[in-house]
Amino acid sequence: MTAGRADHRLVNVVLDERIAVRRRPEVERERAVAIRDLLEENHFALKDGSEGPYILRIGLGRAVLDWDVQNAEGFSLCRLSLPLGLFRTVVTDYLTLCESYYGALRDLPRSRIEAIDVGRRALHEDGARILADRLAADIDLDFDTARRLFTLICVLHIRG
Repeated sequence: MTAGRADHRLVNVVLDERIAVRRRPEVERERAVAIRDLLEENHFALKDGSEGPYILRIGLGRAVLDWDVQNAEGFSLCRLSLPLGLFRTVVTDYLTLCESYYGALRDLPRSRIEAIDVGRRALHEDGARILADRLAADIDLDFDTARRLFTLICVLHIRG
């Protein structure tokens, strides 16, 4: 766990998916790894002083990303709606590079795969920075937590 108080952390993350979606195995693996790593080590605290540990529910609305931060008993402490427009370009570009990366794994030489991966990682970090900046007024989180949460936002955008 990141240095700090033991209650400044997520103990569960739930992706609110209103429709059952079957995703490629690579995507499901990314989702599982992001959640596992997130729950293993994170720093997440509401700035209004509401005590954790926390449960986070993330869902996609029509034009927003809905966040519901709950205490360990499931009582809602904070609800946020982030406009999807904040993430649209970086998510679209990131998912496009992910497709290229997975395709490259089958066909391209290692040097080309590494080049695609560098771009993919850079976009992922850009998305994490956008997320951290947007949440900064309400939630204190470290960069690794923002990165893993951005992965989950991308997973929510994949519809099949």
